[in-house]
Parts: sequence; structure tokens; C-alpha cells
Amino acid sequence: MNQIAHIAPPASSATEQLATFCKATGDVLRLDILRVLRNDSFGVLELARIFAMRQSGMSHHLKVLANAGLVSTRREGNSIFYRRSLPDTNQPWFGVHSQLLGGIDALPLETALAEAIAEVHSQRADLSRQFFARFTDGTPAQQDLIAHFGLYREPLLGLIDSLNLPANALALEIGPGEGGFLPDLASRFEKVVGLDNAPSMLDRARQQCADAGLNNVECLLADALQPLPLAPADCLVCNMVLHHMPAPAEALKRFAGLIKPGGSLILTELCSHNQSWVRETCGDLWLGFDQLDLSYWAGEAGLVPGNSLYIGLRNGFQIQLQQFSKPLIEHVFPTEGTAA
Repeated sequence: MNQIAHIAPPASSATEQLATFCKATGDVLRLDILRVLRNDSFGVLELARIFAMRQSGMSHHLKVLANAGLVSTRREGNSIFYRRSLPDTNQPWFGVHSQLLGGIDALPLETALAEAIAEVHSQRADLSRQFFARFTDGTPAQQDLIAHFGLYREPLLGLIDSLNLPANALALEIGPGEGGFLPDLASRFEKVVGLDNAPSMLDRARQQCADAGLNNVECLLADALQPLPLAPADCLVCNMVLHHMPAPAEALKRFAGLIKPGGSLILTELCSHNQSWVRETCGDLWLGFDQLDLSYWAGEAGLVPGNSLYIGLRNGFQIQLQQFSKPLIEHVFPTEGTAA
């Protein structure tokens, strides 16, 4: 008996792949999912809550979008987050993908969707607040298990000193914690403002300033992600705080709004890692960030990448120091990297 040869099916042609792409985008709900994922990443349960549907239904739509190359995933500990994929310049329908995203991004987000997203962000923020609420007795969070401030203090100061700052420069520090970096900023800026939404931390920062006799530092109880009546800063510093924030890309947009044209954002953060124990031990919402993600989010916020520095640590973590500047004349800058 003759054996029948098993021939592997041919690889999908470009036309078939384009048909898969068009099928995935020919659905109102899936287009709305892409809109929601513009500058954020969500788990399947979060997306199911945002769109008020069952997890199984949401999983189906995400699978269709993933097969079309429209969304990708990243792992955060035991959780999987979905993000929007950027157009691939190697695909023949690159222009179609770019125009599609540009078109849906130009549409205003419906109030119900915006409110549902805000609710998810609020739930994430509550997790962070609940963690830091444990330290009202003055016991600091165990950030030193990851990276002691002394490991990046001098490189951070060197990066700030390299900036062309005016003599009367104003600095903002987001989340100063117990105020350990405020004396360094006070010696370099005419005025320094520290913003923190944790009253217990802010009290200790104020005491630190009082003990050091700093009369040019003001510590304010405020949420940096909310509109604030502050003078625009020449330099905004955010040290190891972004991974505690519910929506990092949105946070960078808020930061950009607090900086004057020609000013800089100085960001100290962990590089992406897989040590999920920091969620419970240190209250981290995100397991670090890829440099390309930060650059993409900064570009979306109207900021331009500048100097960067990386510090490897013996415990498997890596710290990145990133400087982003706000142009004197605002215009659209092309960005490269991965989507949120």
C-alpha cells in the first residue's frame, strides 16, 4: 500500500495575513479595546470589567487581536497584561496599521469607558496606598532590598549637574518618601517642592528638612497625577516611584505638564525584571520597565529622550537613570519602541 505523504500546509501569504488583520479590526468592540490600550496595559480581568463582559468573551477578542498582530502580552509576575502593538515596518500593510491607529486615537473616548478605566486605575492605586499605610509608625518600606539610594545617588546628581539650569531654577520631586534626596536638591536649586500623597511619609520629609535647616524646600500633600496649581519646574525628579503608579504612561504625561519648556524630567527606575516577590514585599505594581517603553511614553507626552545611565546590581536588578527634555517649541516627535 502506498503511503500518503504528509505535506506541511503552506505559510500564510501576505494577503491571508492582511485578511486576518482586516477581520480583527472589523469589529466595534475590538476597535474600542485598541483605543483603551493606547497608552496602557491591562489584564484580561481588568478589560472584562472595563467593558462589562465575561472574561471568556474578552479572551476571545484578545486572541483575535493577537493573531492579527494588533496586541501583544507581557508578564508581570503571575499576571499577563495586554498591550497594543506598534505597526511593524516590515509588514506590507504597515501604512494601513498606522492609519488605523491614528484614526481611532483621534476619536474621543466615551465617558463610560473613561470612567471604567479610571476605576481600574483607582483599584491599582488602592493596592499601593494600602501597602504604604503599613508604615505609619516610621518603619520605611523595604526598597533597600532592591536598590539602596546610595547606589545611584552620585550618578543621579551627576546627571542633574550636567543640565543647563538657570540660577533661579525650581525643582519638583515626586514621591520624596522620607526626604533623603531633598537636601541634595536644596543645594542645587533656588526652590524645591516635594509632592507626596502619603501623609506619614510627608511628615518625615518635613522633619528631615527642618533638621537640616532647609528654608527653600516646601513639602506638599498632593497627588502628582491630579491637576495642581504649581509653577512649571525647570527639573522634575522621580526616583523609584513610577513602578508604584497605576498608569505609568499617563503619569509621564502629567509630569510633562509640570515642566516648563526647556526643562527636564529625571527618572530613576528599575529595568524590567521577573522578581515577583517585590509585589508583596515592596508594594511594586510593575516589575520595572523597558527603556523603549519609557521612551515611547515620553514621546507621547511630548518629551525627548536625552542622557541615560544603567547600573547593574548584584541581586539581579538593574537601575536605569533617564533624562527627558521638554522642547522649547512643541511639535510632534517620531518615536520608536513598544506600545504600552
